[in-house]
Amino acid sequence: PEHPLVSRDPADRLRHARGQSLPDWVALRSGCLETFPDGVAFPEEETQVRDLLAFARQADLRLVPYGGGTSVLGHINPRPQDAPTLTVDLRRLHRLLDLDETSRLATFQAGVTGPALEQALAARGYTLGHFPQSFEYSTLGGWIATRSSGQQSLGYGRIEALFAGGHVETPLGPLHLPPHPASAAGPDLRHLVLGSEGRLGVITRAVVRVRPRPEREAFRAALFRDFAEGVTALRQLVQAGVRASMLRLSDPLETEVTLALAGESRLLAWGRALLGRLGFGPERALLVYALSGTAPEVRRAGREVAAAVRAHGGWPLGAPLGERWRRTRFRAPYLRNTLWDLGYALDTLETALPWSRLLTARRAVLEALARALEPEGERALAFAHLSHLYPDGASLYVTYLFRRHADPEATLERWRALKAAATEALLAQGGTLSHHHGVGQDHAPYLAREKGRVGLALLRAALAAADPEGRLNPGKLVED
Repeated sequence: PEHPLVSRDPADRLRHARGQSLPDWVALRSGCLETFPDGVAFPEEETQVRDLLAFARQADLRLVPYGGGTSVLGHINPRPQDAPTLTVDLRRLHRLLDLDETSRLATFQAGVTGPALEQALAARGYTLGHFPQSFEYSTLGGWIATRSSGQQSLGYGRIEALFAGGHVETPLGPLHLPPHPASAAGPDLRHLVLGSEGRLGVITRAVVRVRPRPEREAFRAALFRDFAEGVTALRQLVQAGVRASMLRLSDPLETEVTLALAGESRLLAWGRALLGRLGFGPERALLVYALSGTAPEVRRAGREVAAAVRAHGGWPLGAPLGERWRRTRFRAPYLRNTLWDLGYALDTLETALPWSRLLTARRAVLEALARALEPEGERALAFAHLSHLYPDGASLYVTYLFRRHADPEATLERWRALKAAATEALLAQGGTLSHHHGVGQDHAPYLAREKGRVGLALLRAALAAADPEGRLNPGKLVED
């Protein structure tokens, strides 16, 4: 039905039909899109979101909240179904509403993108410090709905540490989450909203914990002779409480890819020869790290990291390679376009495990990806890095690419084989389905394996209580 806030324009519907998952890419690149939202709304005020929920109930619609469209797991895709689907694009809800400098709490509308949020805070001397790979396009509400993690989460914290409170419009009515510093008044309802993926309601406003912009920020690099030595050094640094904001360790193949992308071929050949003479052979592992704080804090943390690198046989490389990584940190996803044009599809997956299982899990996942396409005589190239470190473990992030087929469905079949093999391997090693990408529709079939029967029943009950008619983002997070 017509509604003053809703566009039924075909171009709007097409642009909101898919995100950035590999199946989305195959659909968009081939033109094989089977489903679209039937309308797209662009609310500019919180009350309009409430009106749209009422409209969905009156017209018997399904409603999909939409932030920056950067989902890699099918979070925003309409499902084939009889009822019409309304996508609600929240990006016009993008204002800074309040900055409490005494408490260091900032209140933003949830559709604000990463650059706009940081620009608004920088004008007042503050930062949130949340820099996911999708930073240029993703939104604050999307970060909360998927439990996002920024590249410098070691220093600034994951989104659950930054999310102090906010406001959610649900089918039952508004849910207000006061920004208490702490509370023992029962379970924390913020943690129902965190990771809820649009199933409980539409996040319209968020209060986040900000901090003064660091006086100094430095990005540096180092090399280890092998990945295992690097893992040990990083574990010891994190458990000792090093004041780094990022420690990112690439395995040997990712190290080669990173070095190849970082310099001219002649310089790279010279560098390889020198590294070989110093004992850094093909098993070398690259560490890129960030230091944030006052000038004395940065110097002190820099000395601590360099000492740990040397203690484990590594070699500090200084600032040039680290600064290059910083300058190009948000460009990496665009290599996917080039690879696609050259005939290759690329995807990623990520998990988190205790330190004691990381090395074994990495081998298991990479081996599973290497074997998955053997029945059809194809193979995948896969590599990994550690990031988002904790005293008890770390996130393992895997990138894999494979030859795409002229038939889009055959390309999807290859992807399904790879995705299933890698997911089974990481679950068998005790890893989580996702450290920061969420569940969406691609991981939903596996969620019971992680949550268990009782855990999944509790989650379903919470979703049903907030959305008894099942209108919000069906098929995401849990299978309907």
